[in-house]
Amino acid sequence: MKKPLIIVESPTKARTMKKFLPARYIVKASVGHVRDLPKSTLGVDIERDFEPKYLTIKGKGDVIKELKGALKSASDVYLATDPDREGEAIAWHLSEVLKLPDPKRIELHEITKDAALAALRSPHHIDRDRVNAQQARRILDRIVGYKISPLLWTKIRGGLSAGRVQSVAVKLIVDREREIERFVPREYWSITAFLAPHGDDASTFPADLVARNGERIEVAQEGQAQTIVADLQGARYAVDSIKRREVRRNAPAPFTTSTLQQEASRRLKLRVRRTMQLAQALYEGVDLGAEGTQGLITYMRTDSTRVSDSARDAARDYIGRNFGPEYHGGRLHKVREGAQDAHEALRPTSIERTPEGLARILKRDELRLYTLIWERFVASQMAPALFDQTTVDIGAPSLSSGHTYTFRATGSVLKFAGFTKVYQEKEDEEKAEPGASAARTDGKIQSRARARLPELAEQQPLTFHRLEPKQHFTEPPPRYTEASLVKALEENRIGRPSTYSTIVETIQARQYVTQNERRFYPTPIGIAVNDLLAEHFPDIVDLEFTALMEGSLDRVEEGNEDWVSVLRKFYGPFKAELDKAERALPKAEFKDEPTDELCPNCGRPMVIKSGRFGRFISCTGYPQCKTTRPIIKDTGVRCPKDGGVIAERRSRKGRIFYGCVNYPACDFVLWDRPLPQPCPVCGALLVEKTKRGGATTVECSADRQHDVSSVPTAIS
Repeated sequence: MKKPLIIVESPTKARTMKKFLPARYIVKASVGHVRDLPKSTLGVDIERDFEPKYLTIKGKGDVIKELKGALKSASDVYLATDPDREGEAIAWHLSEVLKLPDPKRIELHEITKDAALAALRSPHHIDRDRVNAQQARRILDRIVGYKISPLLWTKIRGGLSAGRVQSVAVKLIVDREREIERFVPREYWSITAFLAPHGDDASTFPADLVARNGERIEVAQEGQAQTIVADLQGARYAVDSIKRREVRRNAPAPFTTSTLQQEASRRLKLRVRRTMQLAQALYEGVDLGAEGTQGLITYMRTDSTRVSDSARDAARDYIGRNFGPEYHGGRLHKVREGAQDAHEALRPTSIERTPEGLARILKRDELRLYTLIWERFVASQMAPALFDQTTVDIGAPSLSSGHTYTFRATGSVLKFAGFTKVYQEKEDEEKAEPGASAARTDGKIQSRARARLPELAEQQPLTFHRLEPKQHFTEPPPRYTEASLVKALEENRIGRPSTYSTIVETIQARQYVTQNERRFYPTPIGIAVNDLLAEHFPDIVDLEFTALMEGSLDRVEEGNEDWVSVLRKFYGPFKAELDKAERALPKAEFKDEPTDELCPNCGRPMVIKSGRFGRFISCTGYPQCKTTRPIIKDTGVRCPKDGGVIAERRSRKGRIFYGCVNYPACDFVLWDRPLPQPCPVCGALLVEKTKRGGATTVECSADRQHDVSSVPTAIS
């Protein structure tokens, strides 16, 4: 008897659905894309309305053969690829490759039995507008990459490549670095009075100088600060005015892809790529024992904060039962302008699956991320937090000059916890560089907030304890972290939720930027590529132009613009810039970075060079002396063959592997990240393996059958 066939992208998703769907359904996985543009050529016929030439992806023959075999016994075919442009394109490619006469498209925003059965009851046709939007983006990126990259090989260095969206990300980092280089620190001073109510020295509180004779004052130099301190000798301090008001702090919206990546970076110190791997695993399904295998979160690629009525009602019920009805807020969170509202916000599929209930099921990092998502969603449906805020202005007339100085103290006291009972947002880590002082970039003094001020009344005299003048210097804007770069990309409408992680990873893999203490620094190669593009292809790295292109792609998806016309409008000016650049571009030259090392073979100085596969150390005597060595990224794990350190390296194709630093004397290598803990069964090295879909497991490098479930995965 023929059965309905469901085709999904991920084998993990397929396994999850097999476990909860009735036995009459067959579920198979395409393992991602099955067709793409060729790697060796442009693959786009520009003269024929940008007609793409799609080829079966190498290695997908067996997958396609298996799917065709499954078709023979299929009554209907349901394409259940991811609910976004990329998933829609995969569904279309599958229908073309498998020659499906009437494929039924279903979208799963969460991998649960109820969601799957509901989707199967209401299938629809493949959305060709969405497919065309993905196709236009793919062709745009291919044209930019394949037309500009050869220019970079000729003028800068072989092996480089240009990306339409990645180049904008590099420009943000380069521009920030130059802003920092141009920054000139400016001195400024704060003057703080430490005061107390008469007879209550235990209630001493600080107040900052903010005005003189009713006008705001800025203290720029030490001499000015000392003059003010001298002028205040013997002054009597008294309360001028007290302002009290109730302050409401609304709950944050539930997560989008971007805000999840940012908050996971700030709170959990997870890299963007790792966050998406964990989210993918939570979305595709986890074995919950008696409850079966279920997806724990909704689709993780979204820029909407919309929540379904059923999810909101479930949250209202949970909050009422566990915190009281006064804690339920039920606020509708406004969807950001320009956001695609096809998917809900990122939330738990069931509010009743608490982090505590999953503590023994999920791996450490999965639990940490799930907890963050669960708490943020619950908080988003709770009442605002209420604070009593008090601002006290204190007058201090000078006995010598007649000036009247005003000091200000601010206190804030929690009145009603509201959503903070569950969740408090992490303060932006992007406000200052590591180790920088708490100085402001504008040099203005703001009164500090205290948890509580003593009871005060207007005209009340105060006991003076001391004046504290303090020197500060304005700080340059901070370098981007992964979190702040994603935030900047989103704010400037660069890329989509599905591309943020790829952008961040690609610019590092291409050696255009590096990270130090979680902050991005442009490399000399990155700066050279950026400057070349900025001079000769200004639209490619222009934020506004790139955002306009995203808008055009959105209109294609909505059916309001033709995808070929979008490509035509782009290609005409681009081709003119390309022709001009090929004639005018000079060859770039790079200075080597000096080191303190001498060549062990000839005694000449060693320098750091940039090559096709990254930075390395080389002898200045080249080509007579060809001594080189890699810049080692130490894992801290020892080689089991000779005891040397195992270091992270990159192959000629750019793939990361791990090898002994004593190569070529020792040829020990691993393709998976080694862990410092030995196998509890045999003592061999343990490795961290990343499966398809992003799930991470720990295995013994000698025998993968050994039980190492008690060993946690490495922390990103």
